[in-house]
Amino acid sequence: MSASKGQPHPLGVTLARGGANFSLYSRGATKVELLLFETRDAELPARVIALDPHAQRTYHYWHVFVPGVKAGQAYGYRVHGPRDPARGLRFDPEKLLLDPYGRALHVPRGYRRGEAAQPGAHLANAPRNLVVDLELYDWEDDQSPRRPASQTVIYELHVRGFTRHPSSGVPESSRGTYAGLREKIPYLVDLGITAVELMPVFAFDAQDAPAGRTNYWGYAPLSFFAPHAAYAASGDPLGALDELRDLVKALHRAGLEVLLDVVFNHSAEGPANGPVLSFRGIDDATYYLRDADGIRYADHSGTGNTLNAGHPVVRRLIVDSLRAWVRDFHIDGFRFDLASILARDERGRPLSNPPLLWDIESDPALAGVKLIAEAWDAGGLYQVGSFVGDAWREWNGRFRDDARDFFRGELGAPGSARRFADRLIGSPEIYGHEEREPEQSINFVTCHDGFTLNDLVSYERKYNEANGEGNRDGTDDHRSWNCGVEGPSEDPAVEALRARQIRNFLAATLLSLGVPMLLMGDEMRRTQRGNNNAFGRDDETSWLDWSLLERHADLHRFVRLLLERRTRRSDALERERASLNHLIRNAEHRWHGVELEEPDWSESSHSFAFGAKLRGEKLRLHFCFNAWRETLDFALPAPHRGPGGWRRWIDTARPSPADIVPWQEAPSFEGARYRVEPHSFVALYAREES
Repeated sequence: MSASKGQPHPLGVTLARGGANFSLYSRGATKVELLLFETRDAELPARVIALDPHAQRTYHYWHVFVPGVKAGQAYGYRVHGPRDPARGLRFDPEKLLLDPYGRALHVPRGYRRGEAAQPGAHLANAPRNLVVDLELYDWEDDQSPRRPASQTVIYELHVRGFTRHPSSGVPESSRGTYAGLREKIPYLVDLGITAVELMPVFAFDAQDAPAGRTNYWGYAPLSFFAPHAAYAASGDPLGALDELRDLVKALHRAGLEVLLDVVFNHSAEGPANGPVLSFRGIDDATYYLRDADGIRYADHSGTGNTLNAGHPVVRRLIVDSLRAWVRDFHIDGFRFDLASILARDERGRPLSNPPLLWDIESDPALAGVKLIAEAWDAGGLYQVGSFVGDAWREWNGRFRDDARDFFRGELGAPGSARRFADRLIGSPEIYGHEEREPEQSINFVTCHDGFTLNDLVSYERKYNEANGEGNRDGTDDHRSWNCGVEGPSEDPAVEALRARQIRNFLAATLLSLGVPMLLMGDEMRRTQRGNNNAFGRDDETSWLDWSLLERHADLHRFVRLLLERRTRRSDALERERASLNHLIRNAEHRWHGVELEEPDWSESSHSFAFGAKLRGEKLRLHFCFNAWRETLDFALPAPHRGPGGWRRWIDTARPSPADIVPWQEAPSFEGARYRVEPHSFVALYAREES
């Protein structure tokens, strides 16, 4: 049967009785061809359907209904049009192009990124889409945990890296896959986190990396709608849909939310001399930003291109993508990579009220979904504390920097004690101008980008030579301290100090006001051996070595006990109902130094104490921070009318298991002062009578 007119809506492929409707947007095209392949690896199409620009084009939408098309059909497009790069016209009718709305993506074994960047035919081994039927999956009784932000603890992990290491205990056939991660859900539940944030699972170009390397992190999207097929145990693009949904369903049953790290700021097509894979060949002028001269690509992402997120078509693409992941994969939230790019207009200028960000926030299909912004970009726009909207939360990069500065003591920037104290209570200096809850701040010390927590206390310079870029890549502003020896050390004193520092960072993150985030493996001292930019290292540099869990069982225990108390503590504070302003104004808290009511906020201060009264639990807390190189004796307030006086819950200077004890087993402490060892943190509590 011959193809018929079809409909412009919806975009992408829609299965219907007897066939499928295809719809593609291209404003500048003069001709569009739909290519259908007999098999997904076929070098040549079995059928080429040239769309009639009069009958099968409505406005700038090209559409066709093809009888007989079923799920699994491989397809792609060729788009003809003028070639004038200075005007954003890069049509190449010899390139096979991916459907921007394609739901599954197959990359033939013979694909070579370099070939796709050369003029002329690139058909035999070009990536192509597969038609899918999303209605066949049985979600059973799946329900999102929908935890309030006040009870959320995020664990950032890499799907492949989490179980790829032979020590993971996962069957070899499942290592590094969605299925492998599913087997580790009991570990995540036992640890105490409440949400996993998966590094990019959008289909990405693993060849988008320096020669000889692999793009391991996945920040090189080929599609905004298709899951990455290489993370499926079967390796099958269609199987990837079910395996990812199986994973989400299993995480939900365990009470864990699923957040995706999404990349809407650039694509895998790279700079102007990069490959032609999709957007560039479909409508370059629509999809990409240009510099003021209108010729060169704007590069606010650091990857060679920047998506034109302010364009109505691109805005719709992004919102439709988010809706699809929520509707079809039951995703609970998103972390937006370099989100400030989405706040730029078509000339790259920052907008005070970016339409796309308000589109996302106000979309009813996304209501209740967690939205997290990395509130900066590679073009110099930094919006921590000023990101638009009422629902957006922000990665608080200043929490990371100020915590690092404070705990490295004399090496830190002047005034770090005062700044770090502000970060602990929700960063009112940053967010106090808004009537928002303290959970607007996502508090973290480490993430995928930079040193692991172990390396933060073990290295003072980066060691990225193996990345193949002459050690020029990766930040130099890592604010680390090696505790006296560069790299691994067998000195017991050095190792004890490093262990103490790691506990300091973890306690500060997990006890602060805001939403805490942990990096995969920090709870067992995962190391990248000083590499702070391992995006291209798909090897043991990046994979989680599970043998570390036994070696550092004491640290794992420390994190578990912290998290056990963290989620319970949230209810008493009722922070889901209180704005940060209200909390700061009305909470009974006091700042102290080594003497009561005498905090030292001088530029050279390296210590302070914090006291708070939690009315809901009839509980008093007293935290002492000593980042100085000498022991300090902190005066303690009277515990008032409570039974047993002060109890010591945490002292990071004490060897395990005395570094932290189960809350109810905290021993009593008698005395008017507490000796806090160098570079350590102490948490005391006292109960009050009814």
